[in-house]
Amino acid sequence: MKFAVKAWSNGKARAGVLQLGSCPHNIETPALLLTTRKGLPVYIPPDHLPSLPSPDSNLLHFSPLHFLEGISLKAISNIGGLHPLLGLHDHIMVAVPRDSIISIPDHDSTNRIGASFETPCGRMLIKPADYMEMISSMRPNLWATLADEVPAWASEKRNKASVERTLKWLDECITSNSTDGAVLGSVVGGSRVEQRRSCAQEVARRNVEGFWIGGFGLGESMEERNPLLNAVMDSLPEEKPRLISGLGLPEEVLQGVAAGVDLFDSTYIYHLTLGGFALTFPLESIEKQVTKYQPNSNSGCDGTKINLKATMYRKDTSPIVDNCKCYTCQNHTKAYINHLLNVHEMLAHILLEMHNTHHFLGFFHSIREAIHEGKFEQFRQKFIGSRHEHIFSAALNV
Repeated sequence: MKFAVKAWSNGKARAGVLQLGSCPHNIETPALLLTTRKGLPVYIPPDHLPSLPSPDSNLLHFSPLHFLEGISLKAISNIGGLHPLLGLHDHIMVAVPRDSIISIPDHDSTNRIGASFETPCGRMLIKPADYMEMISSMRPNLWATLADEVPAWASEKRNKASVERTLKWLDECITSNSTDGAVLGSVVGGSRVEQRRSCAQEVARRNVEGFWIGGFGLGESMEERNPLLNAVMDSLPEEKPRLISGLGLPEEVLQGVAAGVDLFDSTYIYHLTLGGFALTFPLESIEKQVTKYQPNSNSGCDGTKINLKATMYRKDTSPIVDNCKCYTCQNHTKAYINHLLNVHEMLAHILLEMHNTHHFLGFFHSIREAIHEGKFEQFRQKFIGSRHEHIFSAALNV
């Protein structure tokens, strides 16, 4: 794996290039990892993946714990790992134990032996040796070491224990590693700045190719998150990539980029699609009017998305976003998707996830452009300001 920072903006925000041997194209960062279920996007069929922006859509996140049911690890290993199993040879597979949809960390049941997760198979205690067996069988391009994540309300004693366990498991994972994939050392510490800083400094001393920052999106507020992010980022070397989980909302992504994060693992698109929402915020210029529709209490519009289940779209023959190049907007209307949602047809979620993925990848493209132009903070403030104005306007019209 090769990574290089190409541009900086407003202090810590940075744009870089990630290169991995299996992917024929370089990945520009900041970048989004697409959420998958057992290695494939939840609703997008494999034959529709080429319709997404490339190579932006070539980063796929998966949790090895997804494979605790179904095909055996031995079978996956005999096939040659996940790439040949899924037929996605040009994609970058990134393994992170945590998944806020299926594999949810359970800090109460985690102990010094291994990390506990709530899964469809029940509560599972995963030891470092078990985890490394999964990694060896699946052969991801990037993988994060096993971590003990704790929520924001965990005590000082529990935070300290989580750091000690994570560092211990990190050493065990590195020692038993037999794969060619790049190792991302896990950084935890809950809501304690000193524990975050201490953990980051210790992980930075290890032989890892990059860093995975865990423990976010577990109860902390955006105000509490800033000093935690700064404590971590200030302790990590600049020449290695940083992946974070738990920051999904556009504002949270911008907060992470401002702190110096390069890669984002987010379930935001999945939850939007599941709820029948479509992203609509402008990509070319944040100063544009977010939507041509008047605020309506039933529209679900908050300046970034619209609720396509709303009756106001029943006869709307326009695409979700004018001039959008995604498959959905090029071929279908709001009225058709509204119909599909109301009759509970799965095609609705397929079309919505294709649009939302395309649109959110465009958001990351705009972020990278702003960084290269040295105008990231202006971009961030305009985006946040336009959304606040829209929400305030909608409140006045309720």
